[in-house]
Amino acid sequence: MLHDERMTSSNSSEISFETVTWHVDDDGIALLTLSRPDALNAFNVTMARELEHVFLTSAREDSVRAVIVTGEGRGFCAGMDLAVDGNVFGLDESLDPTPEEFQAAYDQGPFHDGLRDTGGRVTLAIQSLPKPVIAAINGPAVGIGATMTLSMDIRLASTSARIGFVFGRLGIVPEACSTWFLPRLVGLSTAMEWVYSACILKPEEVLRAGLVRSIHEPDDLLPVAYALAQEFVRGRSAVALGLSKQLLLHGAGATDPLAAHLAESLAMFRTSMGDGKEGVAAFLEKRDPVFQGRASEIAPIIPSRSLAGQRTDDGTNA
Repeated sequence: MLHDERMTSSNSSEISFETVTWHVDDDGIALLTLSRPDALNAFNVTMARELEHVFLTSAREDSVRAVIVTGEGRGFCAGMDLAVDGNVFGLDESLDPTPEEFQAAYDQGPFHDGLRDTGGRVTLAIQSLPKPVIAAINGPAVGIGATMTLSMDIRLASTSARIGFVFGRLGIVPEACSTWFLPRLVGLSTAMEWVYSACILKPEEVLRAGLVRSIHEPDDLLPVAYALAQEFVRGRSAVALGLSKQLLLHGAGATDPLAAHLAESLAMFRTSMGDGKEGVAAFLEKRDPVFQGRASEIAPIIPSRSLAGQRTDDGTNA
């Protein structure tokens, strides 16, 4: 059975899905589609709120095992929709905090909605999801269309994809936490070149740099993404998968292997008493495992940290 959500609501306090669609299949693989095809799925404040909502709520349901993100029509996301009144990015121009004031209260009062980068709130929500997230970049992906994919775990590109970090052309700066993600994915020198030049990159260029896993003909892109997602979730422990994602992200940013050792030790301790028992029994009995653990039940393995330690919006630690 395929579930399709395009929710609308008369209650302004509720998030409604006006710019995305959400499908979940019987394998628990969700397809999140950016759905403003007439505007090449250009990003706006509504889309930002809906994407953050999806990754903090719908995608966290235990029925969802993995998420694929793509665009409707011929584009993935053409960047920020610039044809709006007022501040294009939905920011409150009356604010003027010092860096210290902003860092101390970034998740409170006027700063949370009026100053924080909406793309960054989306990418933090994506990174904190304890499940695989795959980007299926089916067409042009520029600006936030490119940077939103950097916090996803794996990126696949269509032969018609075009990727650009074009901020310099608009007199603005990279966002969506991309100054953290991009150098880690392609190296500092390449990241600087792409941002400085603001050029449009072809799939072969981003493949050589390691930004995308593989390139596919347009009709093959989603089938490959689904096959990859199925490989990740079928016969796999949701708890082990979620903890492994946390460990890899934590280890990549750690300054000492001891930090990885401590987190891995606690994660191994937790799984050895849970799905690990079933996994070992299934191996010894030469049968497929039947894991019972749920991603929503994952216990903490990393100490609570400050903003500098990648604290995410929902209180989890990436």
